[in-house]
Amino acid sequence: MERVDVTIIGGGPVGLFAAFYAGMRGMSVRIIDSLPELGGQLTALYPEKYVYDMPGFPGVLAKDLASALVQQGTQFGPETVLDVCAEALAQDAEGYTLTGANGRAYPTRTIVISAGAGAFSPTKIGVEREESYVGHGLSYGVKSKADFAGKDVLIIGGGDSAFDWALNLHPVAKKVSLVHRRDQFRAHEETIRDVQTLGVEFKLWKVVKELHGEGHIAGVTLEDTQTKETERVDCDAVVVNIGFKSSLGPIKEWGLNIEKNQIVVDHLCQTNLPGVFAVGDVCTFEGKLKLIATGVGEAVTAVCVAKTIIDPAAKLFPGHSSDMDQFGS
Repeated sequence: MERVDVTIIGGGPVGLFAAFYAGMRGMSVRIIDSLPELGGQLTALYPEKYVYDMPGFPGVLAKDLASALVQQGTQFGPETVLDVCAEALAQDAEGYTLTGANGRAYPTRTIVISAGAGAFSPTKIGVEREESYVGHGLSYGVKSKADFAGKDVLIIGGGDSAFDWALNLHPVAKKVSLVHRRDQFRAHEETIRDVQTLGVEFKLWKVVKELHGEGHIAGVTLEDTQTKETERVDCDAVVVNIGFKSSLGPIKEWGLNIEKNQIVVDHLCQTNLPGVFAVGDVCTFEGKLKLIATGVGEAVTAVCVAKTIIDPAAKLFPGHSSDMDQFGS
């Protein structure tokens, strides 16, 4: 593979903005992502949830925000390597060579790690035949609200995601019930109040012990966590929102300084490895805020510093985009 100026590991919103900014600075770019499509968690986990804290958008669906970021991040033609995990990192005379899980080598001069929380997988209920029902009434999130139209939906969880989906599915579903192992929730108080006023049925102090149905979810057995009594509850769909497990995976073996599953960086988003940067949720520093809005700022800093490493004559500050030729100025 041809050596590029910067390889961006992670094609989520922060990584996509890094790709855009690197292209704007005339750098050759490669994006590597373990997911089969760009967009990160916006598309993989909650495409139909609204995002309210992005500048310029009073409210925007996650999938629409992802679509806009993909369009922006790919406008300078970066090479994209999807559905491939970056496995190994080796330093060489011109920078680094990354090796993917596909066995291919990807040489690069600098690296920007924007892997979010790392590779993530949903926390499962942990009951028999659970895997066989995935895609057949059982899901670990919501890709399309239309899939739940007219259905009796059981949502498992007590956090923000569970309450957000109870709120969003209520207008389209026949019935929405929320199952939680206790009577205390981890969601925003306003969202809890909104769900309570809708008439959503709460099944508290309950856990799922068994799934029922021939080829498709038809119901569950719930167990009371206090009395251990059980009851059968009929439903057409079960949405599990009890969290995700994340891991940096092979990145942990690259010799980076890591604290609590996050890569330590300085004020320029530099790691302890020369020419390797980390931005977004994957990195940590004093005063770190895990927001897309702050992550894109970190991406700009990392890209501009990487530019000066590749070309010492280049200025750290590129000027304002409104004055640049590539935008028709």
